[in-house]
Amino acid sequence: MAVDYYAVLGVGREATGDEIKRAYRKLARELHPDINPDPEAQQRFKTVTAAYEVLSDPEKRQIVDLGGDPLAPGGGGGGSPFGGGFGGLGDIMDAFFGGGASRGPRSRVRRGNDALLRIELDLAETAFGANRDITVDTAVVCDLCTGSGASPGTSPSTCPTCSGRGEIQQVTRSFLGQMVTSRPCTRCQGTGTVIEHPCRECAGDGRVRKRRTLTVKIPAGIEDGMRIRLSGEGEVGPGGGPAGDLYVEVSEKAHPIFSREGDDLHCDLRLPMTAASLGTTATLDTLDGTETITVKPGTQPAEVIRLAGRGVPHLRAVGRGHLHIHVSVETPTKLDAEQERLLRELARLRDEEAPAVVTATAATSGLFSRRRGGRKK
Repeated sequence: MAVDYYAVLGVGREATGDEIKRAYRKLARELHPDINPDPEAQQRFKTVTAAYEVLSDPEKRQIVDLGGDPLAPGGGGGGSPFGGGFGGLGDIMDAFFGGGASRGPRSRVRRGNDALLRIELDLAETAFGANRDITVDTAVVCDLCTGSGASPGTSPSTCPTCSGRGEIQQVTRSFLGQMVTSRPCTRCQGTGTVIEHPCRECAGDGRVRKRRTLTVKIPAGIEDGMRIRLSGEGEVGPGGGPAGDLYVEVSEKAHPIFSREGDDLHCDLRLPMTAASLGTTATLDTLDGTETITVKPGTQPAEVIRLAGRGVPHLRAVGRGHLHIHVSVETPTKLDAEQERLLRELARLRDEEAPAVVTATAATSGLFSRRRGGRKK
């Protein structure tokens, strides 16, 4: 049974030579072994190539139109669909390189890499913002050659190895026929030019490393791990190309009292049981200054006192988070005889002489402390 070569390429019997060529190019891009390693795709590529060989040849196409198969034994086409009669080199190059034209040399001037720098900030700086001077060590344009890489008074010349094309082509023969492969020129690294007299400052790279100081504006409300982008302050590219960006990553230092959760602040207030029972006042140094905290009589363990608007300002928005003060009540573990007598008398008067289980927290210095389990440790 004769192969339907038109169906293989997905064209009609009235297709013109250009339509057949475009159909082959499209399929070759999808199925070529260098692009698609699937064994089924490779087998189909062979079939598509054979079909194009037939339909691109007027005499073989006429045999197909008359109902024959020019590649079948005795069909007048030589038997094997991969014989020496296949002349598809130009068409495969067309399929991958748009008409067989050279891709040309690449530019010596390229964009530089981005850079990353980490800075540590305290809570007040991340909360209210600040201006910080940072020192960076990056590649900058060479002042002597202004990025060309060549010594003053000279300029890059055409590469004698590739004649300025930036690539070297090699012709080989394979089961598909004659193939042309291209690779970047090793002498000019694909640029098509060579620097015979490199600049003494940058050794032909067009850039040198330099330490410089920048001022970074820290926005109010920024959080740990966020990055600030400084456009064009990264590495200058080879050949004096445009600089990449500099990213400044914020690391928020742990605060001795407050832990931060988003824009809210948390801390612990440890009270003796007498103060929790009778009520008291305490002073706390907040981000806004000293605040007097009022503890109501009968305050229970784990109660939370909220100071609205005393947290961190919202990033790029109006308003602030809140300050949450978590109350913990400490039970004395050592009593002298008089203290024990008074407590027993209090228990009798309150009818609380029945046994009770009391959990005491570990003693730490200071009235206020950072809340355990906060994000910053």
